[in-house]
Amino acid sequence: MSRLRAVLTAMLLGFFAPPALAAELVMVEEPGCPWCAKWERELGAIYPKTPEGQFAPLRKVQLHDLRKTDGPASLGIVLDRPVMFTPTFLLIEDGKELARIQGYPGEDFFWGLLDRMLSEKTTYPAPAPIAN
Repeated sequence: MSRLRAVLTAMLLGFFAPPALAAELVMVEEPGCPWCAKWERELGAIYPKTPEGQFAPLRKVQLHDLRKTDGPASLGIVLDRPVMFTPTFLLIEDGKELARIQGYPGEDFFWGLLDRMLSEKTTYPAPAPIAN
């Protein structure tokens, strides 16, 4: 009987447990950052429409907010190390940093780095190779 009770309790706890937080891409930026502006011009409007943007929606955070005493914690983020440069793109899941891209290396490199980061660190389905 106690085994049945344990199973039922586990099922109920699982049913009422909060869902895991999905992945998000946090862009750390600051006013006057030319590379942040370049990313915004080249990818800002299309990112939310891409498979990557659907899987890991973008949230923008100001560098000065992260540098406050309780900055990352007040934003619900646990960082591996401080952010020193803008833009920095943080892959966050369940509030924890999984990986990052420092700087904006241009559109082609950005997508490749992001896809690799998502594929290696999350359940993101890697894009199928293009057949010749």
